[in-house]
Amino acid sequence: MKKKLIALLAVIMIAGAAGSSAFAARQKQQPLDVLPLFSSQSTQANRLWVGTFQLAWNDLMDGIIKGPILFADKTPDVVKGLNEQSFKADQLDESSYYKTYGETSPELKRTIEAAIKEKFNETSDVLDGADWTKAEGKYTVYAMLKKDFQFVHAFDKLKSEKFGNSRKKVEYFGIDSKSNHQLYNNVSVLFYNSQKDFAVALATKGNDVVYLYRTNDNKSFDKLYADMKTKQDAYRDFSDFGEKDELKVPNISLFKLKSFDELCGKRIENTNILIDQAVESVDFKMNNEGVKLKSEALIMTKMTALMPQASQPRKLYFNDTFVMFLQEADKDQPYFALRVNDVASINKLKK
Repeated sequence: MKKKLIALLAVIMIAGAAGSSAFAARQKQQPLDVLPLFSSQSTQANRLWVGTFQLAWNDLMDGIIKGPILFADKTPDVVKGLNEQSFKADQLDESSYYKTYGETSPELKRTIEAAIKEKFNETSDVLDGADWTKAEGKYTVYAMLKKDFQFVHAFDKLKSEKFGNSRKKVEYFGIDSKSNHQLYNNVSVLFYNSQKDFAVALATKGNDVVYLYRTNDNKSFDKLYADMKTKQDAYRDFSDFGEKDELKVPNISLFKLKSFDELCGKRIENTNILIDQAVESVDFKMNNEGVKLKSEALIMTKMTALMPQASQPRKLYFNDTFVMFLQEADKDQPYFALRVNDVASINKLKK
């Protein structure tokens, strides 16, 4: 009986440990991650990137730091990637973004609020959470990217169905056998290699294009985009949407606020400035009519104390009696000690 009880307890402990491990994994896996770079690697199944944060980083570099941003200690790869400015404002129509920078102050906050209201009729999701008091070394860089466009023709609303392995049904839009043929003009087939490997382009009333690429590949966005274009170039079949073709796309509605904590609290090399706050917000909606996107980026700096300097130059010459210790970093006492009073006489003690 005692042996059975011990065995039962062991099974319970193993199951509990497995459950705790699975729970920890679920906790670590966020529903959605916002990436700072188009080329960022991520283990998150759902992830997105918007160029807004890069626009703000460009102005931090060019307008405030006047050069690449390097940290006084080790500079992480994400900072080096941002310094490359692989996405710039010239990739956007001027009507779709607003950006500015300057010394942090309540006046700058009011200027930003008035500007985005006038240009986009928008309010901010990030400005109120920041400290706008003036102080030496405090600067603010801000950017908003706004898109609101419609498909050439509104797609049909389709019946709700499951998505992937999820049991929950979601709403879809697209084209089926009952749809008006004019909807065919909304879609170009970039390639169709199989039911698991294809891509389309959805046309809009403006200059924007929506690319949709069906794939299980879990690469960075830049590599996925390159793969899509390569497959498009190799495709030789009919690119128009055909009468027997069907299209099904899920409605998407999300809001995410991301703080890039890994960029904060580190002094920028050759300055006494550090990044105090680095955030990006993304508000995205897509349905049968079109796409709405509002994204903001806010980077704020502050002054940090430089290492204290001696009042006069110091000549650290060990040219008279001195003592030396050798010690392992994780131990509490030295493993070697030497007092040197006469270097010449000691140096004669050779093997």
